Amino acid sequence: MTQAMEVVRVPALSDNYIWLLHEPKSGKTAVVDPAEAQPVTAALSQRGWNLDYIFNTHHHFDHTGGNLQLKKQFNGLQVVGPQADADRIPGIDIQVKDGDTWKFGSLEMRVFDTPGHTRGHITYWLPEAKALFPGDTLFALGCGRLFEGDPRTMWSSLSKLLPLPADTQVYCAHEYTQSNAKFAVTVDPNNTALQERKERIDDARSRGEPTVPSLLGEEFATNPFLRPSDVGIRSALKVDNSVPDWEVFGKIRAAKDRF
Repeated sequence: MTQAMEVVRVPALSDNYIWLLHEPKSGKTAVVDPAEAQPVTAALSQRGWNLDYIFNTHHHFDHTGGNLQLKKQFNGLQVVGPQADADRIPGIDIQVKDGDTWKFGSLEMRVFDTPGHTRGHITYWLPEAKALFPGDTLFALGCGRLFEGDPRTMWSSLSKLLPLPADTQVYCAHEYTQSNAKFAVTVDPNNTALQERKERIDDARSRGEPTVPSLLGEEFATNPFLRPSDVGIRSALKVDNSVPDWEVFGKIRAAKDRF
């Protein structure tokens, strides 16, 4: 939680995280990517919150499965989602696109188009709350599979996140971190910060603790999918400095797909 916004993790399905956002000045509450309705309504009733908005990052059912049920349960609830994929977002009311700013209560929310995992994926950033909601574009130590995009597209999407502040909290949508860490050390074997992070992740998971959110600065330092220009990673992949970053990113993604 920051003073600007309270964020509640709501586990769902096998490894999804739904995020409840509460903006205390206005009393507005939103949910990011509700995979299913029941755990959301339980978390809301526990806190005495109403639900005003759904923020969808993309159309996959494990991110939108609760949309229509929640719209039935909460009068006036509005679904915010990607303009580029509006026809696949159940119950969409408000369409947003790259460069848009939108007010969540008193907070400004900025939108990035981040296609690659799907053709219409978006990412939400709330600067004052230091919070990033990248859906399945960026994970802790990972990135989403390229179901509807190619490496050049996905690297362009991830590159939009590189200028953001290092103290931003990354609220990704899945608990994939331990498996991502096992892969990351194979392509970045000499990264001490990565090795130390992997140990912390293994410890946390052995106790059943979540590893999300993560700090964006940690991702900059240890997530191989954000570091295709790194000399050590290029050496491990046997590519030289002449190869463009997007192509190295593609090699990292292909290696993960085979891992």
